[in-house]
Amino acid sequence: MSLYDLPKIELPKIKIPKFWPNRRFWLIILTVFISSFFGFLAGAISINYLYSEIKEQLSKINIEIPGPRVIEKIIEKQPIIQKEYQPQTSEEEKIIQVVKEVSPAVVSIIITKDIKILEEYWISPFEEFPFQIPEYRERIEKKEIGGGTGFIVSEDGMILTNKHVVLDEKADYTVFTIDGRKFPAKVLAKDSVQDTAIIKIEQEKIVDQNGKLTLKPFPTVKLGDSDKLQIGQTVIAIGNVLGEFRNSVSVGVISGLGRTITASGGGLVETIEDVIQTDAAINKGNSGGPLLNLKGEVMGINTAMVLEAQNVGFAIPINKAKKDIEQVKKFGKIVYPYLGIWYFVITDELQKEKDLPVNYGAWITRWNRDQYGGWYLMDRPAVVPGSAADKAGLKENDIILEWDGEKITIENHLRKIIMKYNPGDKVVLKILRNKQEKIFRVTLGERSE
Repeated sequence: MSLYDLPKIELPKIKIPKFWPNRRFWLIILTVFISSFFGFLAGAISINYLYSEIKEQLSKINIEIPGPRVIEKIIEKQPIIQKEYQPQTSEEEKIIQVVKEVSPAVVSIIITKDIKILEEYWISPFEEFPFQIPEYRERIEKKEIGGGTGFIVSEDGMILTNKHVVLDEKADYTVFTIDGRKFPAKVLAKDSVQDTAIIKIEQEKIVDQNGKLTLKPFPTVKLGDSDKLQIGQTVIAIGNVLGEFRNSVSVGVISGLGRTITASGGGLVETIEDVIQTDAAINKGNSGGPLLNLKGEVMGINTAMVLEAQNVGFAIPINKAKKDIEQVKKFGKIVYPYLGIWYFVITDELQKEKDLPVNYGAWITRWNRDQYGGWYLMDRPAVVPGSAADKAGLKENDIILEWDGEKITIENHLRKIIMKYNPGDKVVLKILRNKQEKIFRVTLGERSE
């Protein structure tokens, strides 16, 4: 067989059914078609009937429904509603809620002052010669020289802020609220011991529906208990950053408690004790703003930052400022009690160095230390003449062991204890004199500027 002579294969023949002459087949097709047609017709009639019945029943109770095509058009024309952002965590939700609630009570304080400006102008001294010479004149122009933050603590417009924000007595202060309103502010009181101050803005007068004149109350913040703060707790700072970005928000944690810092600002340098440290960003202009917990309570007043560090800021505990608010409401000024002594709080090292009988208490003395740690005697008495201590009979070298039952230690020092009292309060002191304990009753005086 040749290579190209392949074997032939015969395929079996397939019988194709003949449909055209098959009557049974066409009978089945006709039956299916007629059933489908009448089924569709019955469904359409039923839907139309039910729709008419429902419409008739609803019309009896004054409710109308549109036809199917109308409904379709209405659906096509409905606007797409954008959903609001949903917080992803419970902490984020709390932060957003706190900012919404507190921001209306946080204000920006703008400082303006009349500034002398030396202005140059040119004159022609001689008409016949075409040349000019410069001359100078002074003019006064009001300029913005700084800014800070505050928060409203009473409905009648009392605002708590930092003392260094409103230190300049020749400057004018204007308060801006978050809704764009502005008010001239009056400085009511500045704290002589810590960096706090209270200013006041006047309420807007409104006429109600009955024609009665009323004063519109300001939104206020809630004051918390700063003694309950814990390291690691989340806090929120709100302030007028750089005097430009009003009601800016930053979030952080409590980094430390009971810090002592030396802060400078507005021409003021002072040592502030027992302050809060936080890593929530506190920038220039944040001074006087609130430091808040996640319940929306003010826990501190933002007051200072470390320029050389990243996010190291400090706030005055709100419990220290509560007394200022109460005193301004009651006396119209901030006052402090005054004992009238020079003293050192005794430590283990001081006891050994000066051979003292105890390792705690407040030692009344004329001795003082210089910046190198050396000792020298002051040229003033250890007990101020005419002071509360002098009237009660306290003397140099007395050691105050207890103040109204509170033991005086380096952790619970005398300055911290006395801040809890007011001028005129009567206290009981336990004194160690010549190694013998004595009791003295003292009526506290008032500390002057």
